[in-house]
Amino acid sequence: MLDLSVISNYLVVAVILVCCCIGYVIKTSLDFIPNKYIPLIMACIGVVLNYFIAGYFNVNVLLGGMLSGLSSVGLHQAFKNLIENKEGDK
Repeated sequence: MLDLSVISNYLVVAVILVCCCIGYVIKTSLDFIPNKYIPLIMACIGVVLNYFIAGYFNVNVLLGGMLSGLSSVGLHQAFKNLIENKEGDK
């Protein structure tokens, strides 16, 4: 059985929130950036933010930043689907 508690050790809430905000701005305001590149951008920004938060760089900081940046994309999609479903129910 797959144990997902290992993944929760790498999530950094501050990185997720900042990446979610930056990703939203990119998606809504910067039309010259295709949507397919937003997860890559969020993963890179997540690594940089996690490096500044931790103050050092190693594999755990890299994985935590990437996972947190990519989680922000998933969080955005989850909220988007939740809002669209509620609007469709009316």
